[in-house]
Amino acid sequence: MGSQSMRCVTKRCHAKHRDKGVDMKAFVDKLIDITRYNSEEISKRWSKATRTNPRTPSYHTIPEDDLIKHAVDFYKNLRAIYYSEKPYGEVTDYFMKYAEDCFAKEIPLHESIYALIMMRRHLWLYADFQKPFLSGLDKEQTVETINRTIRIFDHGIYLVTKHYNELNARQV
Repeated sequence: MGSQSMRCVTKRCHAKHRDKGVDMKAFVDKLIDITRYNSEEISKRWSKATRTNPRTPSYHTIPEDDLIKHAVDFYKNLRAIYYSEKPYGEVTDYFMKYAEDCFAKEIPLHESIYALIMMRRHLWLYADFQKPFLSGLDKEQTVETINRTIRIFDHGIYLVTKHYNELNARQV
């Protein structure tokens, strides 16, 4: 007997939990739509920040269009990754390519990781500016969405680190 069944002994209680799931999906859909439809703008902001941040000096000379392309690709595909039953396949594809591109450009691992952290931050900064559109949403929904997105990026950071080590080992 699942924990949902243990908690929901009445039809009204079960409907409340079911409706909460529907509300959560609506919230995530709004957030992902904002991200997808504004991926170019978010990516430009990320590119500008990455190209001027003192912690990412290797990015300062990379053409802005190259950086924007990487970020747009991720932001536009966030829906597929987020809703995937097992998102690790999609995450793996994106972040392995990201690692290979960064490695080929001789970007130090710590800078490539920091750039990913900035990419995640810009996603949330942009969403934060959309408060009127996202108003009235449950704090629990917000926290759950943030946590899932953080898990996606955390797994991506793990993959980038692992792949960098593999690429380094091949060079030796």
